[in-house]
Amino acid sequence: MPILYSLQNCPYAMRGRIALFKSQQRVLIRAVKLNNKPEEMLLASPKGSVPVLVVQDTIDSEKRMVIEESLEVMLWALSESDPDDLLDSENPQSLATMIHLIAEFEQEFIPAFNAYSCAKRYHEDNVVECRENCETHIQELERRLNQHQYLFSDKESLLDIALMPFIRKFARIERQWYLQSPYPKLRQWLDSYLQSAMFSKVMEKHELWLEGRKDIYFGQRAQP
Repeated sequence: MPILYSLQNCPYAMRGRIALFKSQQRVLIRAVKLNNKPEEMLLASPKGSVPVLVVQDTIDSEKRMVIEESLEVMLWALSESDPDDLLDSENPQSLATMIHLIAEFEQEFIPAFNAYSCAKRYHEDNVVECRENCETHIQELERRLNQHQYLFSDKESLLDIALMPFIRKFARIERQWYLQSPYPKLRQWLDSYLQSAMFSKVMEKHELWLEGRKDIYFGQRAQP
């Protein structure tokens, strides 16, 4: 069974878990702390960040595939099983377009978000400026949601679940401002995730693996 090393509140790990849950792919989840990483995780992935998915070869147990990037975890899971058609399989260009949009978001929004988060945390005097840098991208998401129900079309897609964990963190930095901000469609879209049974399962807190080295199953078919 695949082994997932994960951190509960990391948005990269979060979107990996969402894709695994959506794909109905059962894995062994190993909850970690970044200041006390399991040796097994570091042997598999020396870079030491999460998520890390270790997939054993079903024929040769000595062979394994290590997936170290969250988007690659998502694509692996959904290529195995995609009951909600999050990859939009009937439209071959859709996946390439979504991957491009995700890469653009990561390159532009996430650095702006990190600056905004730090400015707020350390009470710097440029919080508003940092927030406005983020809003350029938030406005684009609001525009998309004014055109259709989800970010890519009228049905949920890879783009939604890849971006949602970061928008969740953005919404928490200045909560009162966010609740009054001119982005009602974004709030509705985010709330639909945060209030879902899926999100409750994905955010379930697990015992740290190093504390007992227990097998803990994760996924829609979580029982062994």
